[in-house]
Amino acid sequence: MKAAPAAQKRLLDLAELDSVIDRLAHRRRTLPELAEIDEVSTRVARLATQVIAAETEAGDLAREQSKAEADVDSVRIRAERDQKRLDSGQVSSPKDLASLQSEIASLNRRQGDLEEVVLEIMERRESADAQVAKIVAERDELAAVRGVAEDRRDAAFAEIDKESAEVKGKRSGVAADIPADLLALYEKLREQFGVGAAMLQGARCLGCRTSLSIAEINRIKAASHDEVIRCEECRRILVRTAESGL
Repeated sequence: MKAAPAAQKRLLDLAELDSVIDRLAHRRRTLPELAEIDEVSTRVARLATQVIAAETEAGDLAREQSKAEADVDSVRIRAERDQKRLDSGQVSSPKDLASLQSEIASLNRRQGDLEEVVLEIMERRESADAQVAKIVAERDELAAVRGVAEDRRDAAFAEIDKESAEVKGKRSGVAADIPADLLALYEKLREQFGVGAAMLQGARCLGCRTSLSIAEINRIKAASHDEVIRCEECRRILVRTAESGL
């Protein structure tokens, strides 16, 4: 392939701009905020699961408390009803009277036992509600931290994307100066090796940092100025400049 030396030298400008674009893309992928957001998101998700478990426990205790309170009310109502019968004098038989008094005493004991159960459940529920509030507060605090990190990430993205767009605009201008066949070769090599063209500095390829053999240097010296040279080691396009010493 042949191309004017000036067009070949423009490949170095293109390669430099591509290097900047690659560095910006790498910076975008490796922003510290991304790792921070991932780490905090994992913790938020774990806390969200804990909130569900804690709320479930608190809900179960609330239902258990309601049932226990209903049991207390049921026993209390029965005891009040029996006490009214006793106080009304409707029961005259000594046997029935003794039975009624015994039932009232039993109901009073049962009510006391059930009230103790209610108090115990209320204490457990209070503890469960406090645990829910604690976990929710921790989750919300971490979510706020994540929000701040996301704002920093978005600001960094905007800055990087703006710079990248500017560099890509310059790249388009440089690419327009390069013949289509030479540009196509460069793009193919760039896709394969990351860098499509490199300067020949002295007897060294700056693409792979390899010193060329004497025979290769002599071959390059004998080539015409418009001949497109490839590095025998890395196969990138070798661009000759004043620094090549040829």
